[in-house]
Amino acid sequence: MARGEATSTLSRTGLSEGEAEVRLGADGYNELPSARPRQVLAIGADVLREPMILLLVAAGGVYLVLGSLEEALLLLASIAFIIGITFYQERRTERALEALRDLSSPRALVIRDGARRRVPGREVVRGDLVVLSTGDRVPADGLLLSAADPIH
Repeated sequence: MARGEATSTLSRTGLSEGEAEVRLGADGYNELPSARPRQVLAIGADVLREPMILLLVAAGGVYLVLGSLEEALLLLASIAFIIGITFYQERRTERALEALRDLSSPRALVIRDGARRRVPGREVVRGDLVVLSTGDRVPADGLLLSAADPIH
């Protein structure tokens, strides 16, 4: 239950699915703003701004100016290969981080239309009745309505 919700209007049946959808549309998802995944061009620009890459490109330019075409082409081809590998690794890292974000998204047990239902934690809305058990992660700020100690 979100803060500020009047306790006198609480129903033990929870919100209806329709009301939850309306609130989700109005308030947005229950999540903290996070960094957006980097786009392909941003990754490429970051790779090309690496100081060692810039130094190697400058060395390749010096080889071209001094007239050693074979060494310049070999160095520049090696740099292109390194850039390709670095770009590929950065893309894989971005995809792995996105997969981890998806896996770490908690699920919440809410009461809607009088029935318990598991929803992604990001879909918990203001006014939802959330059922928590030992070890559960709390999906949002809330108001404690009741508690039971199953051990005693």
